[in-house]
Amino acid sequence: MLIAIYLAAIVAANLSVTYFGATSTIVNAFLFIGLDITTRDKLHEKWRGKGLWWKMAALIAIGSALSFILNRDAGPVALASLTAIAASGAVDTAMYHLLRKKDTQTRVNGSNIVSAAVDSILFPTIAFGALMPGVVLGQFMSKVVGGYVWSLVLKKLN
Repeated sequence: MLIAIYLAAIVAANLSVTYFGATSTIVNAFLFIGLDITTRDKLHEKWRGKGLWWKMAALIAIGSALSFILNRDAGPVALASLTAIAASGAVDTAMYHLLRKKDTQTRVNGSNIVSAAVDSILFPTIAFGALMPGVVLGQFMSKVVGGYVWSLVLKKLN
């Protein structure tokens, strides 16, 4: 179920940006990417010691490939997504591991802050070919708040 949620969030975000452009990225950051970075941490728990790195790499690649398959115009966005999510996922996983002695909410939200920063800089810069400070800041704040909200929702579902 978490894999389907993760993929749906990535594809929805990528296709939305393809259709609506940079202005949709801040809303997407809250709704979809906040969900993505929080779901990633749940998968981290499930896959720790069981192929975590290769499974996450495959999931990231599948999300971008699905976006492109569903809409060929999503190519640049899917490539930006692949790059940003891979980089932010690596720092998220490292931070989540560093926080391993903390409670789950601290691990999830602490790692989300770091991954949100990396993703917020890389994605719009690659997708739109320019550093967009307002979009970067808006995305970062939306991802951190969205990640927190989604962490509470997913905590209730466990």
